[in-house]
Amino acid sequence: MRNIDDRIVHSLNTTVPTVSFSGKVDAAETCKQLYESMMEAHLTRDTAIKSCIAQTSEVVGQLREDRAKDSDNLALLRQLRKEQTKLKLMQSELNVEEVVNDRSLKIFRERCRIHYTPPKVK
Repeated sequence: MRNIDDRIVHSLNTTVPTVSFSGKVDAAETCKQLYESMMEAHLTRDTAIKSCIAQTSEVVGQLREDRAKDSDNLALLRQLRKEQTKLKLMQSELNVEEVVNDRSLKIFRERCRIHYTPPKVK
């Protein structure tokens, strides 16, 4: 799901012209399309991660309730720890996602600042 971010430099190098080739390609339209696809990918990934976090949070909540009823069940405790670890990993993935998105936007702004100005995010 991060292909567009992993290949942002290559995409910009191959689609945004240098000064000498600027007349042959519509750089504004190219940058706009790249920006829109990048924002769509960011939103899709963010939604997927948050959905997984919500589902795992529900499972952790249910396991906590079950543990309160049966605190001696070792299998239940193991499962709870496993789900809590999964939840922490997913939450840390949101932080990773923020770093990846910031990096991609920074590179995009550096290369497309002359050709296209993205709308302000509220």
